[in-house]
Amino acid sequence: MRAFVPEYEMKTPENLEEVISILSKQPNEWKLFAGGTDLMVVFETGKLKQKKFLNINSIPELKSLVSNEEDILIGAGCTYSQIQNHPIIKKEFPLMVHSAKVTGAVAIQNRGTIGGNIANMSPAADTPPSLLAYDADIILLSTKGYRVLSYKYFHQAYKQADLRPNEIIMAVRLKREQNITHDYYRKVGTRSAQAISKVCMAATASVNRGKIEWVRIGLGSVGPIPLRPTKTEHFLFQKELTFDNIKEARKMLLTEITPIDDIRSEAMYRREVAGNLLTEFLESLKS
Repeated sequence: MRAFVPEYEMKTPENLEEVISILSKQPNEWKLFAGGTDLMVVFETGKLKQKKFLNINSIPELKSLVSNEEDILIGAGCTYSQIQNHPIIKKEFPLMVHSAKVTGAVAIQNRGTIGGNIANMSPAADTPPSLLAYDADIILLSTKGYRVLSYKYFHQAYKQADLRPNEIIMAVRLKREQNITHDYYRKVGTRSAQAISKVCMAATASVNRGKIEWVRIGLGSVGPIPLRPTKTEHFLFQKELTFDNIKEARKMLLTEITPIDDIRSEAMYRREVAGNLLTEFLESLKS
């Protein structure tokens, strides 16, 4: 059953200040609408319960990409296509480009936004593992001002996040000069493109003379939220890339993930694939 259009209301604020003002004065009444690539799917099925939306797709501050020597700010309204085509992101943050390229079809990439991908809070989203691997921050905005939060602390539980009432995602911040020597991204799905992932992994590391100086891992579709397996990361800190250490890291990773059976895959398969991806990544650090 399709949705009945007259039941819904959409308002287009002129600027960011108006967005924040409306959210503050009418709490919990309005939902933000940017690219709409997820919302419109639910709308077409007639299951979109939210009725009032603020169209923020043309707010300039949310569409900008700003860089300096220390970091780059990706506006929450930036599309996957913008991310793919930005020269600094292409050069310094290839995992972001890779994850943007495997997110839906070109039409989705031209309209879908990184802020929407985060706000949708799907554990199977393609960009969160890369954000975790790059230790990204998110910039949040409300009438009280800006708040900076490490992305690894954003997701609290399934479809729940550290997003305060009337607060919006303003931008993503990626720190430059991270001394990354190796990076890795793999999305395992039914098809190589235009498919929701069964398991997704992004990882970065600094390796010196066969020893891991540090490693960061981001996982999708292996639990209720995008996961940063910190116990596995801590185990690998300053470890030699030996067979036994890689084997032990794989065992530890499997204690940190909680995959489920669903329409796309089985928990047992996801566990096996996640372990295989970690092994593949760690083996690649030897080169």
